[in-house]
Amino acid sequence: MGSAGLARLHGLFAAYKPPGLKWKHLRDIVELQLLKGLNAGKPPAPEQRVRFLLGPMEGSEEKELTLTATSVPTLTDHLLVWFIDERDLICFFPVHGPAFTSLKVAVGHRLDAQASGVLVLGVGHGRSLLTDMYNAHLTKDYTVRGLLGKATDDFCEDGRLVEKTTYDHVTREKLDRILALIQGSHQKALVMYSNLDLQTQEAYEMAVRGLIRPMNKSPMLITGIRCLHFAPPEFLLEVQCLHETQKQLRRLVHEIGLELKTTAVCSQVRRTRDGFFTLDDALLRTRWDLHSIQDAIQATAPRVAAELEKSLRPRPGTQQLPSPSQHWGSEGPSSTSKGQAAGGAVGG
Repeated sequence: MGSAGLARLHGLFAAYKPPGLKWKHLRDIVELQLLKGLNAGKPPAPEQRVRFLLGPMEGSEEKELTLTATSVPTLTDHLLVWFIDERDLICFFPVHGPAFTSLKVAVGHRLDAQASGVLVLGVGHGRSLLTDMYNAHLTKDYTVRGLLGKATDDFCEDGRLVEKTTYDHVTREKLDRILALIQGSHQKALVMYSNLDLQTQEAYEMAVRGLIRPMNKSPMLITGIRCLHFAPPEFLLEVQCLHETQKQLRRLVHEIGLELKTTAVCSQVRRTRDGFFTLDDALLRTRWDLHSIQDAIQATAPRVAAELEKSLRPRPGTQQLPSPSQHWGSEGPSSTSKGQAAGGAVGG
């Protein structure tokens, strides 16, 4: 595979994280599969070095010996060398281990163990693109499933039961009204955190088109929320937001239940979009292999470059405030810190 295989690994791709799998475990699986693919490729031709070998001198009748400069392969780069031992047996032994022993793989906006959906990873130089995605403050889409009639200590369906309530009075109209109030209050907060001067025409048009976003870190902001399905006790929400955690989304279901004069728990959180990566881009577990990941990185590279250039472009009508120290917490890129292999690794 060699350097050509490594060159096609620099960039971003999305994987589909199933529920119950920790993001660190997913990253380790991906790294292991990439290393396995790289080391399974045909090894490069051995390097040549000049050696002075003793041999007969040309044109000499007395068979005189002389040293001649000769190019010979470096056997230390060969997988196996052989020697004849004292019993005249031919023995083979490995000179070195795998050519690639580590890769630098980073994870973007994380998903906790219970959540599922689109998880963006960066390999090699792609790790810096994850930082660009973070600085662009792109929105993410989730589907969040709720269950009326009970409350738990962690807002999850399988948490410790705290309370049971009735929900016969809850209707789709009441739920839609609560969701509209939530979206309205978050829209006001979004304008405040965006540092946007709405007195300018361009900034006003951005606000009308729903293109405003915060310039720095902020609390969770919901840019859109609606009910996709309502069949009590179950309901399904679509949430568009940024700067969120999955626990905050579960708490949101709990708070919606309280506003409806009942209780509710969250039974599922699924990310369907992270910035410009959607479910269509996310590789299933059966495709976490070298060639599938290389193809995914190459296929999305032009779109990644174009979207980041557009998202990071200075916006009209804004006043850039000093950014606080960047803390990734549970949201920013996280990479392996395993160093670089002697045989070569994808570097940042």
